[in-house]
Amino acid sequence: MAKGSGLGVRGWLLLGLITVVILASTGVWNPFPTVWDWVDRSEPISEPDVVWQQRVGGTPKSVTIAGDTVIVEQRTRVEARSLATGTQLWERKADWAAVAGGDRDPVVAVGKLLVKGYELLDPRTGAVRRRDDDAVAVWTYRNAVLDVSCAAPTDCVLTAWDPRGTRPLWTAFLPGVHSGLLADNPDLLGSRRLTAPRIDAGAAGPEAVPPLLGFPVDGRVHVVDTATGRVLQNVQPGREERLAVIGGRLLRITATSRDGTCYFTIVGQDPATGQQVWRRTGVNLRTAQYAGCVQREDPEGARNVMIGVAPDGREAVLDGYDGRLLHVGAEGEKVIAVDDRYALVRTADKRSVVARELSTDRVLWTRAAGGKSGGALTPYAALIAEEKPSRLIALDPGTGGELVVLRTSASALAVGPDGMIIGEGREIGYVRWGASVAPPPDEGPLPGPAPTGTYQVPSDEGSCGPKRELCYQEDGG
Repeated sequence: MAKGSGLGVRGWLLLGLITVVILASTGVWNPFPTVWDWVDRSEPISEPDVVWQQRVGGTPKSVTIAGDTVIVEQRTRVEARSLATGTQLWERKADWAAVAGGDRDPVVAVGKLLVKGYELLDPRTGAVRRRDDDAVAVWTYRNAVLDVSCAAPTDCVLTAWDPRGTRPLWTAFLPGVHSGLLADNPDLLGSRRLTAPRIDAGAAGPEAVPPLLGFPVDGRVHVVDTATGRVLQNVQPGREERLAVIGGRLLRITATSRDGTCYFTIVGQDPATGQQVWRRTGVNLRTAQYAGCVQREDPEGARNVMIGVAPDGREAVLDGYDGRLLHVGAEGEKVIAVDDRYALVRTADKRSVVARELSTDRVLWTRAAGGKSGGALTPYAALIAEEKPSRLIALDPGTGGELVVLRTSASALAVGPDGMIIGEGREIGYVRWGASVAPPPDEGPLPGPAPTGTYQVPSDEGSCGPKRELCYQEDGG
């Protein structure tokens, strides 16, 4: 009796595979992308799950929310993704990238290392809006783009632009910059931000351009008024001094070694006249790390405020504009985040984080948190990163109301008005707030040209800062 003459299991599988290949090659039906997506699908990076999750081409160097897009900077390329869906919008080769502009008018500056020039791209399309072929350094702000080009090592021009403008707002002469090609946002003489594990230092996005910038050139500091482009001072620091430009003042920080310790004095000078406006002694801004009292670091802080240590060991927050003590902590308390509006303080028992309003130094809210919890303040949310269990928490900075609580080992990479980007390795995802949060006021363009004056005390906190230090007012003094 003859054995069965059917194809058998292997034969039917082979016939099915051949059929699928034919259908895929002719475009009738192609199951392979879907199958590969299923094989390549990653585990969710948080609980609850994110709105979307995507794997990018390489580990991100930086991630920034730019309007309705997400800009991902990688080692040799930059890409843009839709904030709503995570879909890639465009990609191009670049060694560095930085976002400028606000929520309504963002641009992306890109360039190559060791090559002069940069391009400003539209975040949605990647189209070139403006190109520069000569700049050796670029600084990106919420309301301005600054670049510097040098015809010779001692002949440089600093230029300010509106983020989407095509004509310079002003130019200023600088007798040089740091040697070499500096790419994006090289350090200037300002404040040094506090950092926290699992919260990216740039999560808040670009800030408004300060009223003054301090450019170090050949051991001197050139102080530039960002409203007019005027170079207000050209200062040589003393042997025991470190200079910083914070809150519309030039700060001269002196550290003197005596009796086996460091004695500190801080003097705030008017930027136009060089006259002393305020003076404070005994506060250590952590600019010197060793007994020799050599100051190698900028003061800790953000924008117009600094964090110091009083002689009795208690931490304090100082106003760079007038030298006032905005907050003095209790013994054992630790400031973990600060901006112009608020300070996040870990209590001495390391069981809670307290938010304080700097203008009144009153407690706004208190939240239980572990002793190793880190924090950060952004315009839209206060972030707390906890361990054991690993969690990321976003709170309304003024009320402490929960915007989102995630069980995740991922890091907070970027914060926007409606949510934040978190990431782990090559995986990034978007988390939408569970409650509404009032957006900060739009910073607007750079202030227009104005005569040299002094920075005046409060009025409109929304656009000018707590003491109008971001608005230049003429008073003849």
